[in-house]
Amino acid sequence: MYLWLTSNRLKQELQPQTLYPWRNQGKGVVRVKRDWIIPPIRVLENSKQVPENLVQIKSDKIFTGEVIYKLEGPGVDQEPKNLFEIDDKTGMIRSKRPLDREKYNSFTLKAFALSPSGERLENPTTIEIVVLDQNDNRPAFTQSEFVGTVSEFSVPGTSVMSVSAIDKDDPMTENAYLSYSIIGQESIPANAVTKTMFGINNQTGAIYTRDVGLDREVVKSFRLKLQIADMGGMGLTSEGVAIIHVSDINNHAPWFSPTSYSMIAVENREDYEIGRVNVTDRDDRGTGNWEAKYLIANDPNGNFAISTDPATNQGVLTVVKPLDFEAQNEYVLTLMVENVNPLSNKAPNLPVSTATVVVTVVNENEAPHFREDPIQIVVPESVVPGTLLKSNIAFDPDNSDLRYEISRDPERWLDINRDTGDLTAKRTFNMRSPHVRNNIYNAVVKVTDADGVSTTATVAITLKETNDFPPQLFPLSGTVCKDAGRMGSGLVLTAVDEDFPPHAAPFTFNMPDDLSINWTVIQVNDTHAVLHPLVELEAREYAVTVFVSDSGSPALGAYAQVNVTVCPCDSFGDCKSEAGAILGSSVGISFIALIIIMASIALLLLLLLLAVAVTACGRRHHIKKGTGLLVGESEDDIRDNVFNYDEQGGGEEDENAFNIDLLWNPHDAPSTPGSYYPGSGVPRGKQPLRKDAPHNLPSPIYPRRPPADPTDIEDYINDGLEAADNDPNVPPYDTALIYDYEGEGSLAGSLSSIASGSSDGDQDYDYLNDWGPRFQKLANILC
Repeated sequence: MYLWLTSNRLKQELQPQTLYPWRNQGKGVVRVKRDWIIPPIRVLENSKQVPENLVQIKSDKIFTGEVIYKLEGPGVDQEPKNLFEIDDKTGMIRSKRPLDREKYNSFTLKAFALSPSGERLENPTTIEIVVLDQNDNRPAFTQSEFVGTVSEFSVPGTSVMSVSAIDKDDPMTENAYLSYSIIGQESIPANAVTKTMFGINNQTGAIYTRDVGLDREVVKSFRLKLQIADMGGMGLTSEGVAIIHVSDINNHAPWFSPTSYSMIAVENREDYEIGRVNVTDRDDRGTGNWEAKYLIANDPNGNFAISTDPATNQGVLTVVKPLDFEAQNEYVLTLMVENVNPLSNKAPNLPVSTATVVVTVVNENEAPHFREDPIQIVVPESVVPGTLLKSNIAFDPDNSDLRYEISRDPERWLDINRDTGDLTAKRTFNMRSPHVRNNIYNAVVKVTDADGVSTTATVAITLKETNDFPPQLFPLSGTVCKDAGRMGSGLVLTAVDEDFPPHAAPFTFNMPDDLSINWTVIQVNDTHAVLHPLVELEAREYAVTVFVSDSGSPALGAYAQVNVTVCPCDSFGDCKSEAGAILGSSVGISFIALIIIMASIALLLLLLLLAVAVTACGRRHHIKKGTGLLVGESEDDIRDNVFNYDEQGGGEEDENAFNIDLLWNPHDAPSTPGSYYPGSGVPRGKQPLRKDAPHNLPSPIYPRRPPADPTDIEDYINDGLEAADNDPNVPPYDTALIYDYEGEGSLAGSLSSIASGSSDGDQDYDYLNDWGPRFQKLANILC
C-alpha cells in the first residue's frame, strides 16, 4: 500500500506519487518487512478550508476486482465523531470540520483495503494525524487580584510576592511563551509616593522593591497594574492587579501624655480601679507594635498593679492590697511604658517614657481587728471556773473604744469582759458534749467600735482530757465452775471508763488482802482479768470485792462487788443444774420466785377463760333449742324492721307532712331508769305516730321466720322491707328514728333525770327557747 499526500502544506515537501514498496521508497515512507510505516500527518488547527484533503492511501497489490478503502478510530466512528472521512473508491482521507488543538492534539486512525466481498486485502495501516497549534488563546492571570505585604523601610531588591498566569496554547511553542510586566502604579493615599517602587521579573512574575522610602506612616499600600503577554511579549496580552500593603515595624516608641497624674484611693479596699494614664504611639493601631505594656518602678510591697486596656491602650491603675491611712497616707508612683513587641533597630534611640502618679489615701472608719482568727486556746477540760483563758484579743486601727460580747456559746462555758475582752471560763468544760468535735469546742466573739462597726472571730478551744471518772467493773455477776481452781478457769472481768485516753486503759485489777485467801484475780491484758477461786468451794453464791484502777494521772480506782455463783459444771464448762441459782441469794430473782410467778400467770389465764365461758352461756339462755338467732321466745321481741341510719330527712323546716306528734304526756312518763328511747324523750313501748296516716290501722304481716334455704334470704329481706314501708303505724323515713330497743327493766338511770331535783312534772323547759332553732322543736313539745 502506498500514500499520496495531498495536503497543501505537505505538497511542498512530498509530491503526490504512487509508492511501490517493493521497488523504491518514497520520501518520508519507510518499509518494515511487508508493512509500511507512515510518518504523522500534520494538520493546522482552526483551518477554514474544510473539507480538506489530508492524505490518499493506495494498495500496491494488483487485483482483478475493485478495492474498497475503510477508515476507523477516534474522529471517525469513535468520539469525537465525524471529524475525518475516507473516499471508499480513491482512498482519500479528508477533514470534515476545523480542529481544536486545545481539545484534541492528535488522532490515531486505522485504514483498511477490502475486496467487494469484505475480504481484507492487506493488513491495516496506522495513520497518525497531529494537530498543529495556532496562537488562538490569550494568556490569563491565575487570580483576579494578587495581595502581598512588604515591611516598611525595606531595602531595594526585597522580595514582595509572585504572580502567575497560564496560556492554553501549546507550551512547546512561542504561542505559550509568557512575559510579565508592570504597566501602572498607584499609592494609597493617592500620590503619597510617585516614584516607581516595585519591579517584576518578566519570566517568573516575582515582584520586588526597586527603591527606598517605604514608610507606613506616609503610604499604606500600593496598587500595581500588571500585564501578561505570550510570544515573549509580542503576542496576545491580558491585564491583572496586585495590591501590596506596607506593614508596620515597631519604629515608634510609646510615650506618656501627660506625664503626671493625681489619684485618690480609699483605705482598706482592694481590687478596684483608682485611675488611668494615657500614651501615644504612631505605630499601626491594634498590633503588638502599638500595644503598650506598663510597669510600676517603685512599689516594693505590691500594693498597686497596672494593666492595659486593649481598646484604648490606656494604663489602668488598681489597688490590689488594702491601704492603711494610719500607716501611709500618700504614695508617689513612677510608671514606665514600652511596647509588647521589641523596638526595631530602625527606631530613633530615645529614653523610655515615664510618668509620675501621686496617690492620696483617704481615711475611713475601719472595723476592729482580731489579733488572730480563729483565737486558739488550749485548756484542760476540768478548768476551774473564773480562769482567764485569753486577753488582748482585738484592737481598733482608729484607736476607738471597743465593746466585746459572746455571739455564740452553745454550752455557755465562756464569759467575756465587755470592756477589756478578757475571756474566762464560766464553768467546767465537758469533753463528752455534743458540741465538742475532735476535742475542739468552737464559740464566736464579737467586737464593736464606738461608731457601731463590728467584726467577729471564732474561738477554738482545744480541751485536754483529764482523769475525771474512775473505771467501772463489768460484769458484776457470773458463774464459776466448782472445780475452777483446779482447772484454772474463772470469770472474765473488764472495766469501762468514761474518760478518753490516756486516762482510761490499761486497767489494773486487784483484790483486798483479806479476800485473797479463797479468790484471786489474774491480769490477762490491758483491759481484762480473770477472777477464779484458789480452793474448791461449795456450790452457792459468793460476793467478791474487786478493785480496778485506770492509768490516768493521777490514777482513779473503784471497788466493786461481784456476785459469783459457784456450780458444778459439765465437760463444756456449763452448769449441770439450777441448784446454784435456787440457793438463797439477796441479788436478783430466785428460781423458786420465778416458778411462783409463772404459776400465778397460768391461774389468772384459767380464771379469765372461765369468766368468758360463763358470760357466753348467760347470753344464750333465752334462745330456744333448734331455732336460729332470728327467732326468740316472744315474737314481739323480733327486730326485723329495716332502718336507714344515715337518712336525716328534710331538715328543721320540713314540717308539712312528716312531723312527729308525740301522743303522750310527760307527766305520765315512767320513772323507771332507762325506760326512754335514747335521744328522743319518748317512753319505751310507745311508738311515735305518723301524722300523714290514720291512727290505729292494722299493720301488715311481717315475715317471722328466716328461710331454711340460704338462697331465699334476699326474698326474706325484701318482704320485711315492703311491710315496713306500708306500715301506717311507724314514723316516715325522714323523722327521728329509734335506733335500738334494749328491752324493759333496765337498771341504768334515765338521762332525763340527770340533775333533776323533782319529778318531770315540776320541770321548767322554758330555757329551751333560749338555745336556738336547733332546740325549738323540743321546746314546743315540752313547754
